[in-house]
Order: sequence, then C-alpha cells, then structure tokens
Amino acid sequence: MNEKILTRHPHRKSGKSISREKYDQIRAGILAVLGRGELTHTELMHRLYDRLAKRFDGNTHWYGETVKLDLEARKVIERTDAKPQRYRRVKKRAPARTARRS
Repeated sequence: MNEKILTRHPHRKSGKSISREKYDQIRAGILAVLGRGELTHTELMHRLYDRLAKRFDGNTHWYGETVKLDLEARKVIERTDAKPQRYRRVKKRAPARTARRS
C-alpha cells in the first residue's frame, strides 16, 4: 500500500496529498541543496531537478514546489527578505535551559 502525506501551506491554504516516498525524496533533495547555502527559487528548482531527474518518477518541479511550501509551513526552511527572495534552512535553536533553584 502506498502511504500518503498531507502537505501544509505556509499561508494555511489547502495542502496536497502526495506519496510519502516521493515526499521523502524531494525533501531530502531540497535540504541537501540548501545545505550548501541560500538559493533563489529558480536556483533551488534547477539544482533539485539536476539532483533527482534520473531517479525520480514524477514532475520534479511540481513536487518540489509542493514540498518546499510544506517545509516553509513546518519552519524547516525560510524565505529571506532579500530581492530576489532566497531560501535557506532554518537554524536549529538549542533548547532553552531552565534555571535551577537552590
């Protein structure tokens, strides 16, 4: 049975139900290419296509856009305020330390 995931949208629009396997492939690809630094939307989609074209069964751009929006909604990646906008991975924050009482 093909497991599905319902993606999210950063502006709370309706998500898309897609194959979990395809979601995982695209997610890994996006995070890998963004691991090297900030990219414009065009650069991101081109590098994702170059990385996955030979081993991904589906429209890399459509799935890339869908998963990119999901990762934005989940705060895994973010858009910058630069012109043109660029995408980058969100830096993980260390958990807040609680003060000990004596």
